[in-house]
Amino acid sequence: MIHGELLHPTILKALASAGHGSVVLIADSNYPFSTGAHPAAERVYLNLAPGLVRVTDVVRVLAATIPVEAAHAIAPDNGPEPAIFQEYRQLLPGVEIQTLGRFPFYEAARSVNTALVIATGEQRTWACILLTIGVIQAR
Repeated sequence: MIHGELLHPTILKALASAGHGSVVLIADSNYPFSTGAHPAAERVYLNLAPGLVRVTDVVRVLAATIPVEAAHAIAPDNGPEPAIFQEYRQLLPGVEIQTLGRFPFYEAARSVNTALVIATGEQRTWACILLTIGVIQAR
């Protein structure tokens, strides 16, 4: 029995086998899941229906489960910052939200370091984020 908010067995297994520097991709419903991440990355499909589950729901639970060292969000090459970035900052206090354009983001997601890909039903555009797992400090 698990005591905590994260209950999904495949996500727990993937996080348990990942380590410092491993990357988790949390992607919106427009993301090319089959080609937009490293083939060896574990894939979890939480895209139950349009709008369910949202990227920010997943970020909130993961941030309470793993140490997040860095975050890279997909962003348009020009124009205003996507509104979801403010939510990322609230969910990841102390972590700078760095941005990558569409194709550099896809390349980063295809890295051998990408251990887990989580597909969501998020309908907002520019709502994909890469979380780099940090270290757990000794007690």
